Amino acid sequence: MEEDTTGIAWRARIRAGGSIERDREALARLVDEDQDPAEVSYYEAASDPDARAMNRAQRSYAGQYERRLRRLSRRRGHSTRQDLGD
Repeated sequence: MEEDTTGIAWRARIRAGGSIERDREALARLVDEDQDPAEVSYYEAASDPDARAMNRAQRSYAGQYERRLRRLSRRRGHSTRQDLGD
């Protein structure tokens, strides 16, 4: 099977990026402190319902795909051991 390098990179970036919810909470604390226009803009972008839904969907898809790969790997390992007579 050919390696999916772009998919691997995308999933790693999504998983490493963390949740938009955590970013939104941190930005909310910053905005409460000083009302910096840039921070307010970032908070508004992170609070966008569409952006939040997209982040949740991407993180969910990446997690499901990783779990699928682990299951397939375990199945291949299990069938190889059975073929060897274990």
